[in-house]
Order: sequence, then C-alpha cells, then structure tokens
Amino acid sequence: MFEDDYLAAIHKPAGIEVSGNKFKTIANALSQNLKASTLPDATTPQPVHRLDYATTGIVLIGKTSNCIRALNKMFEDKLISKTYYAVAIGDMAPSGTISSEIDGKASRSDFEVIQSVPSERFAKLNLVKLHPKTGRRHQLRKHLYSLGNPILGDKEYNLEGLILKGRGLYLHAHSLEFEHPFTQQNIYIKDEIPEKFGKLFNYEPK
Repeated sequence: MFEDDYLAAIHKPAGIEVSGNKFKTIANALSQNLKASTLPDATTPQPVHRLDYATTGIVLIGKTSNCIRALNKMFEDKLISKTYYAVAIGDMAPSGTISSEIDGKASRSDFEVIQSVPSERFAKLNLVKLHPKTGRRHQLRKHLYSLGNPILGDKEYNLEGLILKGRGLYLHAHSLEFEHPFTQQNIYIKDEIPEKFGKLFNYEPK
C-alpha cells in the first residue's frame, strides 16, 4: 500500500498471524514481497506492530534498523494515529471513551457510532469507528465487550448465544497517519473496508 527505502505498509488478510513461530506469517513473507532497501542499515523487513489473527487491515513494516527503532518510538509516544472500523452488537451510546486496565496497564479507546441497522438475530448492529489511544493486546475487542457490545464474529469476547460463525471477525484496521521519521512527509494510508461490512452498511469512509 506504500513503500520506500525506509518502510512499507501492507494489507493483512484475516486468518494469518503477523509474526510468531509458525511458517505462514506476514513477517516470513515480507522479504519476498518487498523491495530490498538500498540504505546502509537495511535489515530484514519486520512488522512494528501487530494485528490479531482474525483482524484485517494495515500493518506497518520497518525496512532499516534505524526506521524500526524510530517507528517503535513513535508508537510508544502515540505519534501514529490509527483508525479502525468494527461491527458491534446491541444498543450503544452515539460516542464515548473507554478506559480500563488491560494486563495491568492503562488503556483507552475513543469510539463513534457511524450507522446502526436492525437485525433479526442480534437486535441491532452498529458500524463503529474506533481510535485506540494505546496499543494493548486485544484492546478494541476487550473494550467493546466491556460495554456489552461485543464485535460481530468474535469467538473469544462474546455474549452467550450471540456468536456469528463462519464469517470471521468484523474488525478492520482502516487507516494510519503519521509524519515519516526520515523524509518528514505526512503519510496517510487507508485500506478499504472489507466487502462483508458493505453487505450490512451503506458507508464509504473518507
């Protein structure tokens, strides 16, 4: 979706790990699919953040040692703005902030309901725009579940009897915005919402 000598942004499909000790991971596929960096500190390309196995969307990749360090620091300092879309179940407030501790660390996500539609099985489905302000494991899934509005298709954080099987998780990492750590260019990358979202809602994010 974006690539230069320092970094790249790629689309992650559902059903593949970003990294880990399996053969089939995003990390293992990067060297064959990205151009090798020509810079003196070029290294094996590596993801600088994670998306869950079932989540789709943008993953940012560092291609040089200095860029990997810089991007990690930018995530730490909250200088990379991330937007996600999810389909959440049930009645929801129009917008709000969810704060809680996850694994003993503070976490925060802002949300806004973009559209709601009635559903025979789930009573109501909401297209929710999410801005995670921290990056804890399963943060958005846990946060929406804590409101009583689990994400459609979530097998781990769900309400009894409200599990949708066979369609995957309705959570998508839609956009990233940040200042390039070496060229100072403003980078905005977006990954279109998956088709399955479009079957429920008539909405095209800007």
